[in-house]
Amino acid sequence: MVIIPGSLGADTLASNPVMSPVRAILEFVSQCWGRPAADDGAGWAVVDVETSGFHPGHARVISIAALALGDDGNVERSLYTLLNPGVDPGPTHVHGLTAEMLEGQPRFGDIVGDLIELLRGRTLVAHNVGFDYSFLTAEAEMVDAVLPIDTAMCTVELTRRLELGTDNLRLETLAAHWGITQLKPHDALDDAMVLAQILKPVLVRARERKVWLPVRPLSRREWPNGQVTHEELRPLKMLAARLPCPFVNPGRFVAGRPLVQGMRVALAAEVERTHEELVERIVHAGLSYTDAVDPETSLIICNEAAPEQGKGYQARELGVPFVTDADFMRQLDAVVGGSTIEDFTDTTLAGDQFALF
Repeated sequence: MVIIPGSLGADTLASNPVMSPVRAILEFVSQCWGRPAADDGAGWAVVDVETSGFHPGHARVISIAALALGDDGNVERSLYTLLNPGVDPGPTHVHGLTAEMLEGQPRFGDIVGDLIELLRGRTLVAHNVGFDYSFLTAEAEMVDAVLPIDTAMCTVELTRRLELGTDNLRLETLAAHWGITQLKPHDALDDAMVLAQILKPVLVRARERKVWLPVRPLSRREWPNGQVTHEELRPLKMLAARLPCPFVNPGRFVAGRPLVQGMRVALAAEVERTHEELVERIVHAGLSYTDAVDPETSLIICNEAAPEQGKGYQARELGVPFVTDADFMRQLDAVVGGSTIEDFTDTTLAGDQFALF
């Protein structure tokens, strides 16, 4: 049973029997995958963890810092502590923490209540958020705690969308770009404070450039034995490729005409924008993202006119129309409404039987 919005399935529909499958899909997509930077939010929880290794469930969190920020990026409350994981602290040469330093420190279960209160109602933010999220949730499940993390945002993905012109997107590089002093790299508190300072001008730049924030939904699942597990933060392309489109495919895109909901859209490697940003906008507009190129593909987003390999080449061989990512983004403001699957459903048959024509 899905107990937090963010996953879509039979249980989601069962919890709201008056909502049709089409409306459930549309509501899920419109509310959960990204949002314009100019839209108001409920605040942020900037988090950084230091760990004894790289694999959650085996390695443990040995230090955590969490800063609760308002929607404007100003810090409202904070939490920082070393943690005694009961295991070897791992690469001391990286995080600087020894077993002696961690001895006598609280366990994760001792501070999880405070962490829950700080996270509640806020979007989790981290630099490579999948790493921090996976370790936090693994620790929580070890102590039978449920973290109220419903959405997350990765600042690596966000800054990639802003075209800052930096050599890379490492935290220290971004700190230097914004003139922020980094005192102690790989220290949870210093890294979290630096990221919080970076986030404020980044959000301003995103609003100025009308960039969408890569806010992602997260969910939790309750098993028959009552155990609650946090869902993994899976790649957006994987999720979108499996998401049913509520609109019928109207066929191939025609240059000079608008996009139509239900069109199947593929992505080539030859684009300027990130695939995650394009997938967000594809699905939000009621288009259908496809991970494959075939005769049913309506168009492919590709900035190369004559690609010699990959999906762009496959699309060219099949005669699938090409659209650059810049042209695609411009056309999103004028997408034509499509025919939903329900338009083809005969509801006059007896019982709960339906037929598709």
